[in-house]
Amino acid sequence: MTRYYSETEVVTLIDELTPGRLQAYLGAHIVEPVPSEQGPRYREADLARLQLVCHLSECYQLPEDSLNMVMSLIDQLNTARGDMRALIQAVAAEPDEVRVRIHHSLRQIRR
Repeated sequence: MTRYYSETEVVTLIDELTPGRLQAYLGAHIVEPVPSEQGPRYREADLARLQLVCHLSECYQLPEDSLNMVMSLIDQLNTARGDMRALIQAVAAEPDEVRVRIHHSLRQIRR
């Protein structure tokens, strides 16, 4: 079951997060909460993103536009990792001769 958090809970759970900072991150589309009748609700993934962006902001004093770019790059990297995992599983399900051909093709490409 997915747990959802209110804005107040999110600000309480993440040390470096303030209501103003949360609004700035919302404006930058760093997180996109789920709308509800009680107001926006945040998922665990939103909390993790907010925690990361607060940490990056604190440690590196990155401006908001840079934070947005860094988070976009992290999203792209996570997507690529997921695609790579799926590709590895698909190749592993192929017969030996196909896997050997793919292996040889990769070796040729990497030279």
